[in-house]
Amino acid sequence: MVKEIINAPNAPAAVGPYSHAVKINNTLFLSGQIPINKETGTIPEGIEAQTRQVFANICAVLEATNFTLADVVLCEVFLKDMNDFGVMNEIYAENFDPFCKDTGYPARAAVEVARLPKNCLIEIKVTAIKE
Repeated sequence: MVKEIINAPNAPAAVGPYSHAVKINNTLFLSGQIPINKETGTIPEGIEAQTRQVFANICAVLEATNFTLADVVLCEVFLKDMNDFGVMNEIYAENFDPFCKDTGYPARAAVEVARLPKNCLIEIKVTAIKE
């Protein structure tokens, strides 16, 4: 087993002692991504903007390893407020539809949590497999 540590140059720096992702063989395990804008270091306001930023960060890590959203097999969504589920779900579909609408979406869990790092409204972690 070869373990490769991934720190994507186009994703915001980790907010703790962890890597953006770990790749083992053809499987990529991403750390949870929160909505930090790499250029400004800020977190946008509102669930819509935060969800879009989280997907931008996920895609930056995936692209650094030649993976795409088409390779994602599992998503774990952490929401500060489950009332944001509908908005998150719409943006989630916008991102995955081009890759998965005809072939099937990844497995997913979505849970409400008491608090997230940097007081974010959303965090998403994914697992991807490249054939």
